[in-house]
Amino acid sequence: MGAGRKPKPTAMKELEGNPGKRKLNKKEPMPGKGMPDCPKWLLPDAQEEWKRLCEKLNQMGVLTEVDRSAFAAYCQSYARWKEAQDHINSEGATYETENGMQRPNPWVAICNTEQRLMMQAASEFGLTPSARSRIMAASGIGKDDEDEMESLLGGDS
Repeated sequence: MGAGRKPKPTAMKELEGNPGKRKLNKKEPMPGKGMPDCPKWLLPDAQEEWKRLCEKLNQMGVLTEVDRSAFAAYCQSYARWKEAQDHINSEGATYETENGMQRPNPWVAICNTEQRLMMQAASEFGLTPSARSRIMAASGIGKDDEDEMESLLGGDS
């Protein structure tokens, strides 16, 4: 019903340095840190992707126990995208009908859909260069001393 951008979580605004300088929501729920368990029902490639990224995202502070479903959606879309891409690589992007017409392989549409879903979820976790460029490391890594001093003094940078 409501058009426009979805609200950005307060933690993400803080990591980005609150570029709009708008008042932050101090009552937003803050999940405790901790890594979620990998769901057993994920496809094998999705489980591999989970194992590859889970610890890294937890260290970045963007993956918590309550993010299990969102991260599972990313991993599952990754696995389905990879499966579709494997089919396209082996069968080609098109096929010839009985009438000699060239038609797109149905796996192309599946590949495109899963890639779009995967990339949307990836940006939620800072898994793209542009998403990372908007985040300042929660641990202070990558921040210069002047920014740290400003935050200690309570200044608006």
